[in-house]
Amino acid sequence: MSTPASAQVPPSPEPPDAPRAPQGSLDRYFRISERGSTLPREIRGGFATFFAMAYIIVLNPIILGNAKDVYGNHLDNGQLVTATALTAAFTTLLMGVIGNVPIALAAGLGVNSVVALQLAPRMSWPDAMGMVVLAGFIVMLLVASGLRERVMNAVPYGLRKAISIGIGLFVMIVGLVDSGFISRIPDAAGTTVPLQLGSGGQLHGWPVLIFVLGVLLTLALIVRKTPGAILISIVVMTGVAMVVHVLADIPSWGLTTPEWPGNPLSTPDFGLIGQLSLFGGFGKVGILTGVLFVFSVLLSCFFDAMGTIMGVSDEAKLTDAQGQMPGINKVLFIDGVAVAAGGASSSSATTCFVESTAGVGEGARTGFANVVTGGLFTLALFLTPLATMVPAQAATPALVAVGFLILAGSIGEIDWADFTIAIPAFVTMVMMPFTYSITNGIGMGFIAFCVLRLAAGRGREVPPAMYAVSAVFAFYYLMPALGLT
Repeated sequence: MSTPASAQVPPSPEPPDAPRAPQGSLDRYFRISERGSTLPREIRGGFATFFAMAYIIVLNPIILGNAKDVYGNHLDNGQLVTATALTAAFTTLLMGVIGNVPIALAAGLGVNSVVALQLAPRMSWPDAMGMVVLAGFIVMLLVASGLRERVMNAVPYGLRKAISIGIGLFVMIVGLVDSGFISRIPDAAGTTVPLQLGSGGQLHGWPVLIFVLGVLLTLALIVRKTPGAILISIVVMTGVAMVVHVLADIPSWGLTTPEWPGNPLSTPDFGLIGQLSLFGGFGKVGILTGVLFVFSVLLSCFFDAMGTIMGVSDEAKLTDAQGQMPGINKVLFIDGVAVAAGGASSSSATTCFVESTAGVGEGARTGFANVVTGGLFTLALFLTPLATMVPAQAATPALVAVGFLILAGSIGEIDWADFTIAIPAFVTMVMMPFTYSITNGIGMGFIAFCVLRLAAGRGREVPPAMYAVSAVFAFYYLMPALGLT
């Protein structure tokens, strides 16, 4: 029998209060008091989430803009910045106002690489974005049919907790990599060690020191149960980074530089909005290959979002005793709309961002935090230089701290004595960070669960939906061997 997590670890820095009577129409609509939150917590959470994921405004244009379609065409970088910020603002606001959950959305990392490296080289950019829109339509149909909710409800409680933990480990390693605290050793090095500390096995430079100080500051504030711990750390370390950048003349901070821009205003360019061809790609690559391309985008969007929604909602205490979230269908449908919206804006598929856990760590429990985050993305359309002045080294300590909080809150709720759930849980947890993919962690965990329950003679305990999804994942992993990619 597992010991409740609350008996083993300290609570998150902003645990929910007891439900209170609503204080006005805004409170009633978003159920802020009912969920044990407050307006200041929601605002802080919205800011923390935005700063933790604002890098996507810079990174997504780099990934898509550096790729060429079959005709050798590049997407315009300025137009990509606008499309990325606009779609993130629209879908995040939609999730907040309609779904009422603190889960922000933006162009998905991973799926944008699929679009840039697999789809675009075989067709035009409008054709590739049309396939993303089709994947979004299919997600919406799966939600409308109830299939997506049935898949989520079929996931055993222990695996749900493992998905949350895996996401915690994943966001932690994302923070460590993006900050430069750890880095990949190039294959040419001829070593069996894939990662190393800093650069060359050592920590070098002021930017990494800013990250280390940020982690220590964040954790110290959490230990002291300081309200706004994560946001305070981001703001303070951004200020320190700006001072260091001026005094030490740092040559590179990565994607963003902590300096006040000469002109904080920018003019949005909406030229990519609506540039898509729904079925043109099938004429370029054929029906079978086109279907497989759509399937690849669909699978990544479907399960990345599913894992994030489950992990964030569990961390925000929005689930019931069975680990299920009331009103999940609205959230899932909005996610499908977001996938299609990303394709329609040419910013690639938009999906739920795991960095939303930074806002939850600040106490966000409702969609009002999304209203704040979405509003900041809207401002970023005109203030992109300001939105991208927070360096990764100041924002990523939040991901390390949140990774711990998720792990601490869920690890004790898995039945480690039952190997048919403990082993799949372990596989799920480690495969997310080690393969840098939420989808891979879910897929391998699902397959392991079905195989081990069958091996133990407990196959009838496995819901049919789990068998079906595991078969889909098995086919997906076998596609290269079958010559279907």
